[in-house]
Amino acid sequence: MSMTIVERPIGQTGRVPARRRGWGATVDDGLMGVALLAGPANVVMQLARPGVGYGVKESKVEGGRVDRHPVKRARTTFTYLAVAGRGTEAQKAAFRRAVNGAHAQVRSTAASPVEYNAFDKDLQMWVAACLYKGSVDIQRMFVGEMDDETADKHYLDGMTLGTTLQVPAEMWPADRAAFDKYWQEQLDKVHIDDTIREYLYPIAVGRLRGLRLPGPLQRLHEDITGLITTGFLPERFRAEMRLPWDSQRQRRFDRLIGALRMANDVAPRAVRQFPFNVLLKDLDWRIRTGRPLV
Repeated sequence: MSMTIVERPIGQTGRVPARRRGWGATVDDGLMGVALLAGPANVVMQLARPGVGYGVKESKVEGGRVDRHPVKRARTTFTYLAVAGRGTEAQKAAFRRAVNGAHAQVRSTAASPVEYNAFDKDLQMWVAACLYKGSVDIQRMFVGEMDDETADKHYLDGMTLGTTLQVPAEMWPADRAAFDKYWQEQLDKVHIDDTIREYLYPIAVGRLRGLRLPGPLQRLHEDITGLITTGFLPERFRAEMRLPWDSQRQRRFDRLIGALRMANDVAPRAVRQFPFNVLLKDLDWRIRTGRPLV
């Protein structure tokens, strides 16, 4: 049975029946591994705000450039998610200092097409909102709709995605209905121009720097990765990226997600939690040995 991805407000529940009720799985539990599938789509969503897009593209922090160091950037991003969701106050403080040190170098110049500053709370709030929305989409696809109580708790937990850095708690919309309103308002600020589109396309199709497979395998890899990325994107972002989508692609995406859902259901817990289950240990090791955290 296929699952069609239907866009709906965060505050709306009940349209997609949960495959089991009374579950406690969240994106930081048995869905952490499959959450990686939505990573490229989430990057596209975040960078669809011009201030974020050009801030990342023009960043002087060499090690943080996703186009040049995708594995290192992925480790930093996933560690941030692990720290925000499950880290101790000491881990959060150490990681915040490291991220702030990198962000201090991310500011627009007179030559930049748009003005940006990595400490801009509005832009940080947008990035946190994208991460939260992505976590809800993963939950819906791989488990089903959350009941209201679980959804409310998940929403309040999501606040740490912003407050771990500079977003004050009062900036996080008060409830899921308020978040829906915020999200719709922010869509008016979304725009991906040719420069950012060209920057994002290799990320969207998994064309990693330094990794080149033999011709047919490379095309297959990009086809599957592009399908997954486009399938996870809301229509507005697909249109901004000019990524084609139709009923045939939707059916392929549904079948692929269905197969991955079944595989995730039977996978050992440690596999389902990888790599997030090792990132906090890696962070502690880096702190203890004085290695860079980001």
